[in-house]
Parts: sequence; C-alpha cells; structure tokens
Amino acid sequence: MARQHAGVTLADVAQLAGVSLATASKALNARAEVAASTRERVLKAAEELSFQPNVLAQGLISGQTRTVGLLTDELMVARFAIPVLLGAENALGSEQMSVLLCDARGDAIRRRHYIRTLIARRVDGFIVLGDGNEVRPSLSKEIPVPVVYVYCESDDPDDVSILADDAGGARLAAEHLISLGRRRIAHISGDASYRAAQDRATAFGQALEEAGLPLVGGPRFGQWSQRWGRQGVVSLLAAHPDVDAVFCGSDQIAYGVTEALRELGRDIPDDIAVVGYDNWEAFAAESRPALTTVDVNLERLGASAVRHLFAALDGNPSRGVVRQPTRLVLRESTGVAPPR
Repeated sequence: MARQHAGVTLADVAQLAGVSLATASKALNARAEVAASTRERVLKAAEELSFQPNVLAQGLISGQTRTVGLLTDELMVARFAIPVLLGAENALGSEQMSVLLCDARGDAIRRRHYIRTLIARRVDGFIVLGDGNEVRPSLSKEIPVPVVYVYCESDDPDDVSILADDAGGARLAAEHLISLGRRRIAHISGDASYRAAQDRATAFGQALEEAGLPLVGGPRFGQWSQRWGRQGVVSLLAAHPDVDAVFCGSDQIAYGVTEALRELGRDIPDDIAVVGYDNWEAFAAESRPALTTVDVNLERLGASAVRHLFAALDGNPSRGVVRQPTRLVLRESTGVAPPR
C-alpha cells in the first residue's frame, strides 16, 4: 500500500530510488537515455511515495502548458457540441492534458477575444468545433499554435478538418433500404441551407439513381424538428400514397415521421420503413418502433481531432479534409418489404 507523504518532491523520489535528481527526472519523463531497470526503480519509488509531478514546473521546462483551447460557436446546440467535446476531453485526459472551452456564440468580436485570451494562457493548440460540417473561414493565421477543425471544414486547404462522412452515411441508408426490397423511397430532411442536409440528399438520390430507382417526390427540406417530420410525411403521402420507405435527415425528424405514420394507420416497418440520422438516443431508442439510423459517432470525431492535434504538436501536421466513416445502427423501424 502506498505511503501518503505530504510535500513529496522529486529529490525524495531520487533518494529512495538511489539515483541522481537528473536521472529521476528523465525516468519520469520517459527519456530514452535511461535504462529500463533504472526507470522501473524510479517509477516504483514515485508510486510508493505517491509523488505527483508539478505540472506548472514541467510546463516551464518544456515550453508547453499541457492545455488545449476548444473554440466553438455552437455550445447552445449541445446535441452536437457536447459529444465532440467529451470525445476530445477523454483523449486529452488520457495524456494528462486539459481543455479550456470557449463559446463565441456566433459573435466575431467575442471569438477574437477568446482567441487572444487562450493565446495569452499559452495553450499548446486549438480545436475549432463547428456544427454540421459547414465550410468556415480559417482562423489559423491568427493563431501561433497548431489548429484542428472538427465537424466543420476550414476554407484553407493547408488546414486539417475532421468531418463526418455525410455522403457515405446517406449511401448506407439507401443501400440498406434497397436491400430490403423497398422501391418507392422518399427523403425528408431539415434546413436546406445546411451543407450536411444537401450532402445527404445528393448522395441518397445518387445511390437510388444508380439502382434504377426514383427519389419519390424529390428531397423535402424543412426544419430540424418533430413537427416538420409529421407535416412532411403527411404531405408526402397525400401526393404519393405508395411510398414504402422514408429516409430522414435526422432522428428528430424521423421521430415525428413515425408519430404521424401511426396516426395515419400505417404499420412500421411493414407498410413503410423509416431510417433516421445521427443515432441520437433520446429519439432513436425511444421512438416507437426504435429507429434504424446512421451513427456519425461524434465522440470519435472529437478523439480524432485530438490525435491530429498531437501529431501536429509532434511536428507531423496533417492537411486537407479527413472524412470519418459512419455506421448503420439497425433497429425495428426497418424490415424486408412484404410481398405486394
């Protein structure tokens, strides 16, 4: 059992391990010039004394503060920002690094203030978090440390941007519905001004076209809401009553679609199969029936951004767009089309 010592110093560790102060420091920092047996002895002594290194002192020596600034405009849209933040924080925590979160709330003046503040705090790098894979002006020239963009794309091709593969996710949905024998397939999505909505709609329509199938009624854009899901599917079926599958641009929309279909007396999935997008548990798992959906794995996006930031800090920066694959989560809202 470790002995609890108050005010234990590196000198105490060195003395217990029988090495010099410099050797103890090198061993604790995993320097290559220390023999394995010596490092093991030092680590054992540190554990026995419950030694906690002085992070501030280490920062002064290394020139790093072991902190990262995370800058977002979208914290109020917690559905997207929080999971990405959690993924980044977990990855940083495993390396004993901390994150400072700043929400500019879409205000350019506030954003510049936070950039200056984070630079003054000598953060080692920045993660810029967006909403919906949109293209945004690069901030890298204002920031003297490495910058990684996540869930948004910098307009500077020399920056690295980590995106969810929205086109790939839409293709997964299309291929799944086609494989189930669905032939009258429609698409109800959110705000057409969102790049993610356009990318999903375009890729979904192309996948159907390649299979020789029409996109029934064309893509229907509206709000990212349950209300729009209900309204959208009612108007869709009024014009095209033979629809047998609907791909929705979000789980929230899909939840509204399933509500309306039940009210209309349509069975899910026998009459109409429904696929959502995002794998938002609050809607996907609680829908009746539970939703088959495309998972963009936002936490993994955050962790991937941290990995690219670490690579840049090690002198191996990436550039360009990195599209993270999505996956299809199968639940009860889809099934094989019954014989007609």
